[in-house]
Amino acid sequence: MSSYQPWCHGNITRSKAEDLLSKAARDGSFLIRDSESIQGAYALCVLYQNCVYTYRILPNEDKKLSVQASEGVPIRFFSMLPELVEAYYSPNMGLVTHLQYPVQREEEVDEEPESNILPPQLPPRNFDVKDSEQPCKNLSDTFLMRLQNMDLSTIPEEHQMAIQDYFRNLVCSDAEHLQNGHPYLPGLKKLTQAICKNLNSEISRILPALEVFHRVLDQQLSPGIGQFSKQVGGTLDPLQLEQLTKLLYSIEDKVKYRALLVFFNLQVKQDSLGISTKMFLKVDVESGKLYFKKSKDGPEDKYFVHNKILQLVKSQKLLGKLHIMVETEKEKILRKEFVFDNTKKREGFCQLLQQMKNKHSEKPEPDMITVFIGTWNMGNAGPPHNFNSWFQCKGQGKTRDDTADHIPHDFYVIGTQEDPLGEREWADTVKGVLRNITNISFKQVAIHTLWSIRIVVLAKPEHDNRISHIFTDSVKTGIANTLGNKGAVGVSFMFNGTSFGFVNSHLTSGSEKKLRRNQNYTSILRFLNLTDKKLNPFDITHQFTHLFWFGDLNYRVEFPSGEAENIVAKIKQQQYQELLSRDQLSMERNDGKVFLHFDEEEITFAPTYRFERDTREKYAYTKAKATGTKYNLPSWCDRVLRKSYPLVHVVCQAYGCTNDIMTSDHSPLFASFEVGVASQFVSKQGPNSAPQGGIQIMNCVATLLTKSKTKFFIEYHSSCLEKTVKTSEGENIEHSEGSIKVRFSNQVKLIPIISDPEYLLDQHILICIKSTDSDESYGEGCVALRAAQFCHTEFHITLTHHGEKTGTLTGGIQLDTSEGKTTEKLYDFIKIERDDTVTTKGKGADLNNLYDSAEREKEALQTDPFFPRGEGEKVSEMFDNPLYGSMGKAHGWGKAQDHQQKDHLPPQVPIFTTFKAAEGDPDRPPLPTPRNRSYTCSETKPQPPTPIALYPSTHKKPVVPSRSEGGVAQNRPPLPSKSRPGVPEPQTTKPRDYRDSSELPSKQRPPARPGQPLPHKDSKENSCSSHGKTY
Repeated sequence: MSSYQPWCHGNITRSKAEDLLSKAARDGSFLIRDSESIQGAYALCVLYQNCVYTYRILPNEDKKLSVQASEGVPIRFFSMLPELVEAYYSPNMGLVTHLQYPVQREEEVDEEPESNILPPQLPPRNFDVKDSEQPCKNLSDTFLMRLQNMDLSTIPEEHQMAIQDYFRNLVCSDAEHLQNGHPYLPGLKKLTQAICKNLNSEISRILPALEVFHRVLDQQLSPGIGQFSKQVGGTLDPLQLEQLTKLLYSIEDKVKYRALLVFFNLQVKQDSLGISTKMFLKVDVESGKLYFKKSKDGPEDKYFVHNKILQLVKSQKLLGKLHIMVETEKEKILRKEFVFDNTKKREGFCQLLQQMKNKHSEKPEPDMITVFIGTWNMGNAGPPHNFNSWFQCKGQGKTRDDTADHIPHDFYVIGTQEDPLGEREWADTVKGVLRNITNISFKQVAIHTLWSIRIVVLAKPEHDNRISHIFTDSVKTGIANTLGNKGAVGVSFMFNGTSFGFVNSHLTSGSEKKLRRNQNYTSILRFLNLTDKKLNPFDITHQFTHLFWFGDLNYRVEFPSGEAENIVAKIKQQQYQELLSRDQLSMERNDGKVFLHFDEEEITFAPTYRFERDTREKYAYTKAKATGTKYNLPSWCDRVLRKSYPLVHVVCQAYGCTNDIMTSDHSPLFASFEVGVASQFVSKQGPNSAPQGGIQIMNCVATLLTKSKTKFFIEYHSSCLEKTVKTSEGENIEHSEGSIKVRFSNQVKLIPIISDPEYLLDQHILICIKSTDSDESYGEGCVALRAAQFCHTEFHITLTHHGEKTGTLTGGIQLDTSEGKTTEKLYDFIKIERDDTVTTKGKGADLNNLYDSAEREKEALQTDPFFPRGEGEKVSEMFDNPLYGSMGKAHGWGKAQDHQQKDHLPPQVPIFTTFKAAEGDPDRPPLPTPRNRSYTCSETKPQPPTPIALYPSTHKKPVVPSRSEGGVAQNRPPLPSKSRPGVPEPQTTKPRDYRDSSELPSKQRPPARPGQPLPHKDSKENSCSSHGKTY
């Protein structure tokens, strides 16, 4: 529209429109906003009897506007919105009431312009062609002049002449070819053939030797390196030259990598019968062996192969202790206890063992990867010569052990702000640093820049074919949302069957600009477009399995400026908790205003802003400005947050900042995550070999925080469904002040494209509540199908829209799948032992409220013959622990999962996978025994478990294990036992297994089926508990 109209509010949210109309509090009050469901359409919102009625204004092919009003009212078309509004001031136009009082727009607070808001200048051109009539001659002269200034003493004379001839006579013709759209450069081809005429025969001679050398270094044969045909003479084969180059680089990388990761020796103490003795553990990643030695240079005759190392169990009470479960040649399970010097040494050892298991895994596709997240406000200054510590997670906070220095992540995601470098220069710099650290040439997945805000995503070359659906986008949030000095850039992609989203943002600065930063966050969340249109109703917090949001968020600590010296003193004493209690981001998150249901690892490092440059010893908290002295109190401006779907594996391994990179007034921030991923599923069954499965959702009741007077329906979205499924219209059963309750009584059956349980248990259903009048979303949520793995399960999830809580949804979900079994995940290799002394500090859900399966598990452990217990000795419980299991306040299954993953059954007890040697050949490597998942269900009709809120109140923080707890572990979990097939065992002495509470099965025991009687006569009725992997 050409003129300003007070009732036109642009792209404000639906909830904001309702708030404005509620404040007006007069029947006939109205405003017009942009439609959230149809681009180019509008929504006319009218207040009547304290309810908001919404009517869509749709354009036709001729861009004429019409209102979708009551049936029976003739449709009228208007050229302009003011003309339409004027007409609907008249009564009887099909609205609930005629328009009377326009609601004015809220005045936006003007931002103070910053000094450096100019967009970055483009880099200079390589050639300054002054004479436009003779560009070719200038190009030739430029190259010849450069050639004269170079040392040519090592180049044969004939090659010198060939190069000079090319620049003098042929470079111009090549340039003309390019200008005319031809991709070929005949002059350059002629030059390379002349220089390389003797190279072809040499390549054919040396390639076989290099290939053999490469195969020796590589554990698996490289599919790209085959037998090369011998050609003598003739023209150079470009393919051979490319293969030679790749082969040489690959050999160099492998030799360096093997030299760095041949083996590691770690000194530990072994506990045996209460006696502590010194031991050395040697990890040989390449051969897949773990050696136990009594001295550093002692014999290496006692070792276990990777597939005989069944489980690592970390003690939670004594953070340096580790239990290693191994299988002997006689198929006995041994439990070995070791105490490391500190927690970091233990975590580094666990990571080496995990890498060894991953390397020698027989799985064709990974189910776990590691992701590095880095964010750095560079302060418009280039990086120092050496900034390796950033990518090695070295410095303050939760850091990695030295043994993990050269273990590469699968992905490196680097976000920068106030970045003065060009895209290519920065990307090449980062690649070079990673190559020096890991000896791997990482591949660039994506790079995107908004002014000086940049995001780069690099991946291991081996993942190239697993990455797809790459999207990039940016949002400006500078002055009037038109300048890109503040805003966000984002990248998303699919890794096999798992979606990832990454957002790097630079929000408004200034301690007093907290509300503006909140607005920045909402704008980015609404308008950053990182997917196709299939998930249009959902914002980016629901579009990805894993979403990582990081950057210079600019939230400060709220203290008077006079407290600056006291703040610095507390930082020097590492007394961070009092400062963090006044951290603006934490307070806004607790109030549900920003980053709803996101998680952040515990902060154990000093504020990353504002330092004096070239030192990390002094904070520069004052800044002279024309208006007076401005205070920038030391604050945690730079942050990394994450949000994942329910019941997925994600663990923070490191979170901290460097202390040796000092070119900026910000310190670089690093975070490292272990993330579970799903493979592109290939069914083991034929398409018609099994009955079609189904997902049943029933008894849904939504409570929506809205004053809208309308009807609602539900949409179900998922990649496991062929199409979006819509329910019929729900019944509005209650309508109180500011909320409405809607019942959807019809049972909905969703038909998945694949009914195999191994596929379905990795899937999620996205739920969207929509209105029938405007087809706009009133709330979105997510349910994990793993929640209904064994029986009907009640769920209770929080609905959000545009980052705000908009209501709740309760209901039931049940899976009907074909028969099948699920495979164990690699990240199940490492667990944490839960000590009874910290029973109330469960990880994720409250472990005191677990189903009776936990009680049955205790009974099983107490009867284990391997560890007889004294009187009063309690049984330790086991629950899932991710690899880097430092138990921070927001760790892994901590706050994030606690907030968003309680629509599911409780964590299950871990399974110890057993192995058997290949029959008839003792030298062949052991083969994994097929593992049948078992579960139990009472014969009586099960009552649904008590609904657990998926997103509990943000005012009540979950209790999680503390990383600072120490002491000596007193409890010993019993060893799992194995029985030999075909050998009957007395009922009274039959050992128990961690995997379930039934009697120990033989190796070939078939899986239990639903409805099977409970094995313990004192087990509680009305239970439906699952036993299997822990997630």
